[in-house]
Amino acid sequence: MAHNMKRLEGKVAVITGAARGQGETTARLFAEHGAIVVVTDRLVAEGEAVARDIGGKAVFIPLDVTNEQAWAGLVSSVVNAHGRLDVLVNNAAINCLAPITEMTRADLEKVLSVNLIGPYLGIRAVVPQMTLQHSGSIINVSSVNGLRGTAGMSAYDASKWGVRGFSKSLALELAPGGIRVNSVHPGAIDTPMLNPNGDLDSAKMAQEYGIIMGRVGKSLEVAQANLFLGSDEASYITGAELAVDGGWTAGLLVNSRSLNHY
Repeated sequence: MAHNMKRLEGKVAVITGAARGQGETTARLFAEHGAIVVVTDRLVAEGEAVARDIGGKAVFIPLDVTNEQAWAGLVSSVVNAHGRLDVLVNNAAINCLAPITEMTRADLEKVLSVNLIGPYLGIRAVVPQMTLQHSGSIINVSSVNGLRGTAGMSAYDASKWGVRGFSKSLALELAPGGIRVNSVHPGAIDTPMLNPNGDLDSAKMAQEYGIIMGRVGKSLEVAQANLFLGSDEASYITGAELAVDGGWTAGLLVNSRSLNHY
């Protein structure tokens, strides 16, 4: 493949949580590779700025992923404008740091609503159009915490394990309609969720977490995984789980302190 080849030329992609972090980087990378990009987020000003900066055919549509009617409106708008919908990246997520004795039912329900019900609603909304096309790629962003457990993050972990299992089942269910479903499992990535103050020491954190590659990841490295799974290069890949974690989940964690982080 030529280095300058646009890998998503002619495709229409919807990306949730795309106002910043991994979602923003994914939106920018998809646009660079020729996709019409629909940036969605609850952060309106930030999302509009991202779409405006991307330019071209990028558009921002505000979206609360927990709102079924909003999903229906978004998909209708995209299909009416472009006639198709090829890639859905379920990236939006929230966290909850609390031991079980301090975590309320409301805390759990909020995390599950965004991290698991959100992707469910998104997939329900796009499947009819993708089935009509007999093609589509759904990329569910889980986490390394969908591959293991961590103390103090049971709500988040439950949601991300759910995303992983959901992806496996739907890969089987939707394959006859030409739809691929895969999950991506980022590790410690330098985004606002992990590094809200922008002062992260990558090497120090990697040592603390026991990441064998000696650094935390970059949002572009997650975006590149999303790009691959969204492209036709992954045409025979469905039901897969791709860890983008610097080897974090390849073996036992060497430092118990890392159990308090994702």
